[in-house]
Amino acid sequence: MCQQTTVAAVVPYFERWMAAFPTVAALAAADEQAVLGHWQGLGYYSRARNLHRAAKAVMERHDGKVPGDLALLEALPGIGAYTAAAVVAFAFDKPAPVVDANVARVLARLHDFREPIDSARGKKFLNEAAWTLQPESGAGKFNSALMELGALVCKPRSPICPLCPIRGACRTRDPEALPIKRSRQAVTSVTERRAWVVENGAIHLALSTERWKGMWILPEIDDEGAPVVHVENYPITRYRVRMEVVVAPCGSVAGLRAFSWHEIETIPIPSPHRRAIRALAETQVTRHR
Repeated sequence: MCQQTTVAAVVPYFERWMAAFPTVAALAAADEQAVLGHWQGLGYYSRARNLHRAAKAVMERHDGKVPGDLALLEALPGIGAYTAAAVVAFAFDKPAPVVDANVARVLARLHDFREPIDSARGKKFLNEAAWTLQPESGAGKFNSALMELGALVCKPRSPICPLCPIRGACRTRDPEALPIKRSRQAVTSVTERRAWVVENGAIHLALSTERWKGMWILPEIDDEGAPVVHVENYPITRYRVRMEVVVAPCGSVAGLRAFSWHEIETIPIPSPHRRAIRALAETQVTRHR
């Protein structure tokens, strides 16, 4: 959950998730719609689907017990090197390099590494540098401490070098110049049109098979002449999306399913689409043109 999302934002979702799926077995047995529903609002829904798939794999391959081995963890759906290391270090207290943005900054400055840390060479350097520091015991506390060092002392701006416990070993003389990163991809603006289809007190939605697979969304429509009744702007990866919603008659878009207003609150809907639905429902845009 903390991938691409802050801890503060995650806490209430985590608590609700654990109440619904307290064990690996419970998550594995859950319906995907229920899983997506409890993830709703966190975004990047592939994380939820991968976590669901990983739970099923743990049940099938490891008798329901999460493995404490890096290779076995990375073989599970959706688990990469960082997540695997975090599980090994924090859940099993075994040596593993947990390199988040804070740790990467500490390591780049400590070694005065003058190449992009997000390049292949940079990632290799960070992994090797982190491994050399791992203690034989107490890996959980050590990795937590290294993260805290980066967050509270070795900060991106105005690092508190005089208070740093490893300042004597630090090689850089201009810490704010590090770490170096490759240039970011430019943000691309995209406009999409969605249909507001309401009839007989029910709203008609489409089941997404792409970006928000398994979730219910306002259907796409190709109608440049229709007046826009609502605009929702949202970012996704390197895109900035302008979602324009237009009122459309029932039958103008095929393959939709009707939901009552009560049902809308119980099904998985991506946040941008839910915001649009609530805004339009409040203004009572409920009749087709």
